[in-house]
Amino acid sequence: MTGLSRRTFMAATGVGLVAPGIVTAAAAAGPNPRVEEVVGRSGVRAYLLREPSTPFISVRFVFADAGAAQDPPEKAGLANMASGLLDEGAGPYDSGSFRAALEDNAIRLSFDADRDGFSGRLETLNENRDLAVELLMLALTEPRFEEEAVERIRAQILTELRRRESDPNDRAGLAWFREAFGAHPYARAVRGTPETVAAITREDLVELTRTRLARGNLHVGVAGDITPGELADLLDAAFGSLPEAPQLPPVPATTLQRAGVVVEPLPVPQSVVVFGHEGIDRHDPDFYAAYVANYILGGGGFSSRLTEEIREKRGLVYGVYSYLMDLVHCPLWMGGLATSNENVKTAIGLVARECRRMAEGDVGEKDVADAKTYLIGSFPLRFTSNDSVARMLVTMSVQKLGRDYLERRNAYIEALTPEDVRRVCARLFSRDILIAVAGQPEGLEPTRAG
Repeated sequence: MTGLSRRTFMAATGVGLVAPGIVTAAAAAGPNPRVEEVVGRSGVRAYLLREPSTPFISVRFVFADAGAAQDPPEKAGLANMASGLLDEGAGPYDSGSFRAALEDNAIRLSFDADRDGFSGRLETLNENRDLAVELLMLALTEPRFEEEAVERIRAQILTELRRRESDPNDRAGLAWFREAFGAHPYARAVRGTPETVAAITREDLVELTRTRLARGNLHVGVAGDITPGELADLLDAAFGSLPEAPQLPPVPATTLQRAGVVVEPLPVPQSVVVFGHEGIDRHDPDFYAAYVANYILGGGGFSSRLTEEIREKRGLVYGVYSYLMDLVHCPLWMGGLATSNENVKTAIGLVARECRRMAEGDVGEKDVADAKTYLIGSFPLRFTSNDSVARMLVTMSVQKLGRDYLERRNAYIEALTPEDVRRVCARLFSRDILIAVAGQPEGLEPTRAG
């Protein structure tokens, strides 16, 4: 189960040792990545990267457009609650025996939900693969949703929601999305509220699995010791009995509803700030230039401008970051920081100033060259395990990047010129920013624009 998550950028610069069960960086991101597309008799497709050295596989899958944006407003948190219940008993297994079957056989099975998708993860040794696939199939097609499990998971969610009411990170994030999207489903909390979670019934959970989980919106990525023929059989066994097509109303495209500053009063000595505006779509020709621009501004860890100006020069924060967020119906540029209440206004002003500098073209050739060197050189570090490879493969499928994306990706970045990045900075960073603050910021008044 999940809520608002922050995408982070890896700061390591070298390739680590290869542990058992790990796909090598060279295999994943070398000149011939060997990604294969496998299709089962049921029509289910998967991207596969084979690593036969260890008898172990990782499977990642996503049901696109089946996430929290599909939850009815009065049942917000439904997808999140379902993700916590699918492995709490299915078919002939009650909750205890299902969990025992996973743990006794070293099988890892979990589910998750975000705004756009409903996802899952399976990891197993080959000797237990048949059982693992059976448990996955049962979880997706015959979940029991027994009263004890439903009420136990509901209680856990309600406890977590109560805890998060005093968490400035959560409060700032929720406020940002609420103000940014108004009546759009993206405005609602992925975890829901105490009132909406209390309203969810067993029938709602059954309806979710019946209407949202189907072969037609399924994307799969697999890494490890499995042949294409074996994977085709796995796809049919795990997913072949799902409905052919989901029954999903369309989620409308949207834009940010406002800019300005919103304050969530919270009695804490340090405020949390979430900021952002509309980003650039993953398939926009300017995406890679925006990716490099964001690295320079706030995605590069200690080498970023925001860190240099706000942390290193002035000591106002321990960390500040920004990133591109790939929401399907409204891509975003987002960021965040935390600082003492008396420094919030100054820190926010510095974020706005650095955005203006970027928008006005203050980006040098060395800035761009250094960013390109890091983003190309660090790419193999995303492939440190079978699971990280499977996660990349399923992302490639969901975002329709193509089976050869791993071969093409670095060339897109290498081809960028400083002029490309400056042009896109003017497009990306000239937009008005929406800022949400949770805490007791001194001298900062709520404002409204847009």
